[in-house]
Amino acid sequence: MTDDEVLAEFRAAGALLEGHFILSSGRRSGNYLQCARVLMNAERAGRLARAMVQQLPRELRQDIDLVVSPAMGGVIIGHEAGRALDRDAIFLERPEGTFELRRGFAVTPGQKVLMVEDVVTTGLSSRQAIEAVEAAGGIVLAEAALVDRSAGEVDLGVPFYPLVSINFPVYDADDIPPELAAIPAEKPGSRKQ
Repeated sequence: MTDDEVLAEFRAAGALLEGHFILSSGRRSGNYLQCARVLMNAERAGRLARAMVQQLPRELRQDIDLVVSPAMGGVIIGHEAGRALDRDAIFLERPEGTFELRRGFAVTPGQKVLMVEDVVTTGLSSRQAIEAVEAAGGIVLAEAALVDRSAGEVDLGVPFYPLVSINFPVYDADDIPPELAAIPAEKPGSRKQ
């Protein structure tokens, strides 16, 4: 799937938004990719997950024992990646601000894990999720994501395979351009902190 085809999926779902957005990182952008909206259609979610998984090296795909994703954003795409790989998929939650396995989910020590996210911007959530899996004894082989918004600068400590890299301009809250400052800011993501 080409970058244009991936973006066409977002456009078709009304998931490529324009305005003034506060990202989970606290930074600001004039564009927002609403992955929950692009993934609300099961067929589309499956297509995107299969494309994301197919770009992984064959040896890596064969070594994966388990797919893990951070809630909320990674749950649907993680589940669909598990389906594409024919592996179980579980998710981490942060009921108290720190990622943990709940709902009877567990990682067996030595189990080889693919971490799956929807969007990576700074990589903080991904690194925290990877640390939680490693603390449980898992070995995170790599991370796959629908979208890399880091301009290729993110370092997760493991190989990173985004389906598409999108470099929309991102600004610090105290350094936004006047045309963006003139638009009321929205926080469309799942994290309100």
